[in-house]
Amino acid sequence: MDTLETRELRYFVAVAEELHFGRAAERLGMAQPPLSRAIQQLERRLGVSLLERNRRGVSLTGAGEVLLQEGRAALDATTAAARRTRRAGGADSPGGPRRLVLAVKAAAAHELLQKLLDAYAAEPDAADIEVLPCGFCEQEELLRDGRADVALMHAPFNSLAGFDSEELLTEGQIAVLPADHPLAAHKSLTLADVSDIPGLPAARWPRHGTYPPGPGPEIRDQTQLAQLIALGRTVAVFPDSARAWLWSEHTAVPLTDAPPVITHIAWPAHSRSLALAGLIRTATRL
Repeated sequence: MDTLETRELRYFVAVAEELHFGRAAERLGMAQPPLSRAIQQLERRLGVSLLERNRRGVSLTGAGEVLLQEGRAALDATTAAARRTRRAGGADSPGGPRRLVLAVKAAAAHELLQKLLDAYAAEPDAADIEVLPCGFCEQEELLRDGRADVALMHAPFNSLAGFDSEELLTEGQIAVLPADHPLAAHKSLTLADVSDIPGLPAARWPRHGTYPPGPGPEIRDQTQLAQLIALGRTVAVFPDSARAWLWSEHTAVPLTDAPPVITHIAWPAHSRSLALAGLIRTATRL
């Protein structure tokens, strides 16, 4: 049998992520014995072993690794379908509002975003746009699970895999430094110059829920980062458009060897939303 139930995938993903049946059962709000039986039944139906069980604990087999990745994507897709259907239901109701959720990295491409919102609002029959600010590289997850309909994404930082997209802007990168730091007086710097500054470690943003290793502070939001830079505790690299949010305690210095940042407007490849199509047309005319 090639079909899988959403319930089965949810059970398996919980076990695969926790690698512990007790914690997975607690997370799912169920007892451990029926969860164990459900996973065993799933393995019998698929004809493969998904988990290695021994005295040291639980680990994934090669097949289990595949199902974890595919299962996450499938659960995201079902969640996205429900969220987007509810938003579309409002538009279908008499007098119901049409609404699109646009995910953007906080403070990135601010001028472009403002131009897009103003231009689209002037279009006849424009939908309402809810701007959803997010952290580093969160746009992909928001698009995949349906919390957003469309996003401004930035290559090479964001992955555009599985999405349709249009290029909107290409720009260089800058180092954002405390204004009183000696490097702030330079007209330009290189990535090597800012990669290991004594006493000024690079800020670290989470990716998929985990922070990369390093001595720099763990950053949760843009305001926290701005304050830590102003206090002389960290340095960060951003697209040139980030100048829009800099404080007087910050200095932006161009990076001569940083790759260009290309801002795309991206959306799910299967979307058939007329409101979304109108927003994309507006974006490509900017």
